[in-house]
Amino acid sequence: MNSETDAAGLSPPPLGVYVHLPWCLSKCPYCDFNSHAIKGKLPAGRYVDALLIDLEADLPLIWGRTVHSVFIGGGTPSLFPARQIERLLDGLRARLDMAPGAEVTLEANPGAAEHDRFVAYRDAGVNRISLGIQSFDDDLLRAIGRIHGRADAVRAVESVIKAGFERFNLDLMFALPGQSVAGALDDVKAALDFGPPHVSHYQLTLEPNTLFHARPPVLPDEDTAWAMQEACSGLLSGAGLVQYEVSAWSKTEGECLHNLNYWRYGDFVGIGAGAHGKLTLPAKGAVHRRVRLRHPRDWMAAAKAGEAVAEDAVVPAADRVFEFFLNQLRLRAGVLKSQFTSRTGLPWSAVESPVAEAISKGLLEDHGDRLVATDLGWRFVNEIQALFLPV
Repeated sequence: MNSETDAAGLSPPPLGVYVHLPWCLSKCPYCDFNSHAIKGKLPAGRYVDALLIDLEADLPLIWGRTVHSVFIGGGTPSLFPARQIERLLDGLRARLDMAPGAEVTLEANPGAAEHDRFVAYRDAGVNRISLGIQSFDDDLLRAIGRIHGRADAVRAVESVIKAGFERFNLDLMFALPGQSVAGALDDVKAALDFGPPHVSHYQLTLEPNTLFHARPPVLPDEDTAWAMQEACSGLLSGAGLVQYEVSAWSKTEGECLHNLNYWRYGDFVGIGAGAHGKLTLPAKGAVHRRVRLRHPRDWMAAAKAGEAVAEDAVVPAADRVFEFFLNQLRLRAGVLKSQFTSRTGLPWSAVESPVAEAISKGLLEDHGDRLVATDLGWRFVNEIQALFLPV
């Protein structure tokens, strides 16, 4: 399993488009994304122009394929005027075969969008909003460097609902500096008051190359963080939301389809500063990962010259195996055996040994068409993923 072209069984999986808009009003101290504080006037029009040119560089690799989802992330995409988002989406539709009713998500932050703008985003073609609430507690929001407060968060959610968005997500974090279990539960209760179809609920971690990593705040200990996770999970479940991914909860048919495609090891074009993409090319017997130049200024200049791709690498066979399991094991429904060969190009026999080891340790159960984590395995999913690391 050491040949980069050992991929005879590859076939194209569903395709999405990720669009990166990298600017924020300020950089959060925990954020390790490619985001940049605005200095001067936001170059929204020039950036959208560059995005559409950037997309054209990947078009020969995806001719004839249907796009099922678009995710506009950042940064803070809601800093962009709705007219520029409409230009972007019109440009995507003109260049791509978009599926009818394709999911189009826009990330937004309270305090970084005019609240009546959500109607304009909907009219522009956005049909799903992801709001970066993180907490409804003013003290905790200040502790993690957010620019909004509880009142801003409430107004933003109410505006999304009033604008007619039936599909929206509320992002929440837990294990924040000084947070108690009761405080974590209060945040979830405040979110559930709005009846959201989707909630992302994830633990604050100290990532390298962030201010919090250099100057760590005092966080709840591991046992307290686990107690928060367990208590909040019970509250989310009791409200009728189902945990379908490690940090994602939704009502029936409320899942984020774009993220589901990631976790199922699907394909995606990535455009914009620092954007990543993954494309399956059966004719070449290869899976490629493509990365754009990181700095917005450098990327815009390079995109206009058709040279925005900083890295284009073939994924080795052993890495495809690890990536497939790394992603699919995040899903509560488990690993779909039928997708392994078509998405990695390798026979199931290539993973029989680590699968057997995971089963023998009580971490996985074989349900015939899929492998499902046991309760123990779900708690220690990293231990299962490690069994598929390249050696």
